Amino acid sequence: MVVIVCILYETKKENMPLLQVRDFPEDIYEEFTFEAHRQNRTIAQQTIMLIKKGLGEAISNKERRRRAVERTFSRNIPQEVKGVDYVKLVRDDRNR
Repeated sequence: MVVIVCILYETKKENMPLLQVRDFPEDIYEEFTFEAHRQNRTIAQQTIMLIKKGLGEAISNKERRRRAVERTFSRNIPQEVKGVDYVKLVRDDRNR
């Protein structure tokens, strides 16, 4: 049985949540730490990344696409990049 405990602890700046997992299967933990090491992440960073990924899969594909489009359109793209003629760049590249 896996037990997950989440509490808040106070720092000087804010209340930070603390996640504690007990009775975690050793084989899964080994895979988890190996993958964290392989991707140059700490255990905490790997935990956050996997939870975010898992929560992201819980939303519908339509909602995920809507959020991606929102993020794309909310980016601040410099005017000189917006003015680039991509068709011309491709044609010039093909003509080399």
